[in-house]
Amino acid sequence: MLWVKAFHIVFIASWFAGLFYLPRLYVNLAQQSDPAVQSCLVGMARRLYRFTTMLAIVAVALGLWLYVGYGIGMGPGNGWMHAKLFFVLLIIGYHHACGVMLRKFEQGRNTRSHKFYRWFNEIPVLLLVVVVLLVVLKPF
Repeated sequence: MLWVKAFHIVFIASWFAGLFYLPRLYVNLAQQSDPAVQSCLVGMARRLYRFTTMLAIVAVALGLWLYVGYGIGMGPGNGWMHAKLFFVLLIIGYHHACGVMLRKFEQGRNTRSHKFYRWFNEIPVLLLVVVVLLVVLKPF
């Protein structure tokens, strides 16, 4: 079980590295008017999104293994796990939103400013803090 938990943590950290960097690319894309630079940044974002998606799938699969396979967080007195799973769904939704935004950049249909993406980039930090606090403190 400890191996599964260790790799779960590694893949979560890797997934979040991508979620932290992808919106930074969007900030640069929203500020850029040179088509050649935009094309380069879109290519970088596309590759990062695909790689980050693979990391997310493994992180979620390992988490499900811990939850279903080992029963971590199951049973009475584990309200923290239900809250954590809710925030994991929000993180998956954020990841999906990044993909939607990427498609808009690929199609040249972005309408948002670089300031929006700067604020958007803060969301995964907040979600990660909440999840870590729930897992470590198990407040309910």
